Amino acid sequence: MTDALDVLAIGAHPDDAELGCGGTLALLAQAGKRVGLLHLTAGEAGSRGTAESRRREAENAAAALGVSELAFLDCGDGELRHGTAEEDALIAELRRLRPELVLGPTPADRHPDHGRAHRLVADACFYAGLRRRGSGKPHRPAAVFSYMQNDPFAPSFIVDVSAAWAAKERALDAYESQLHQPRTTEPGPGWATAPATTQVPVVPAPAAATKVSSPEFRLAVAGRAQHFGLVIGAAYGEPFWSPLPLAVADPLALLPRGLR
Repeated sequence: MTDALDVLAIGAHPDDAELGCGGTLALLAQAGKRVGLLHLTAGEAGSRGTAESRRREAENAAAALGVSELAFLDCGDGELRHGTAEEDALIAELRRLRPELVLGPTPADRHPDHGRAHRLVADACFYAGLRRRGSGKPHRPAAVFSYMQNDPFAPSFIVDVSAAWAAKERALDAYESQLHQPRTTEPGPGWATAPATTQVPVVPAPAAATKVSSPEFRLAVAGRAQHFGLVIGAAYGEPFWSPLPLAVADPLALLPRGLR
């Protein structure tokens, strides 16, 4: 049996969780916590990359974050399904991985799959605790928090991820087909060998330009984290939303650091 996870991050597509809470995952992994990543689709309907290339990228990103477990489901990219079959598949993974905390998508976002994924995650986390639903030993995570994606929200709390920001950047660098890569140069055209001794350059078809692949998006990822970091007196912060109030043992531990 797989050792129980401390935290499991779930995203609709490979790169969703890394973008939204990659710093938090790396921070927890650095602290010795068992961290998992679960992608509900392989991103097969995306404008860039393939299901195979995105799976490889997800594996490299998980390694950069120090993730202990990486899993994929097939819930349908671009039409994310959240019916009984998809709930049962996710329930099985929740019971196998047994996370105390789940980090998932927000209730509504620019990409419709994200809102659908939120509903699937919230429902499956509840149903996974019912003894007469599905097979396996019941397990219900203690909490489900949402990370921020495209659309902003008022955070319930912000995690200082300054110490893990470099690891998050490496994870984002792994998604070569999806995200702008500021620290690398674009590969030049390849060459194919023609008959005799003539070499003919092969110019690859340009990848579709998307909002996520733009330099501005990559800058905004860091800019948003710097903004929320400033709110709590840190260099970088990742915001989260909780549907319920949070228990606090020490109110003084909540005080922001930095200049007043």
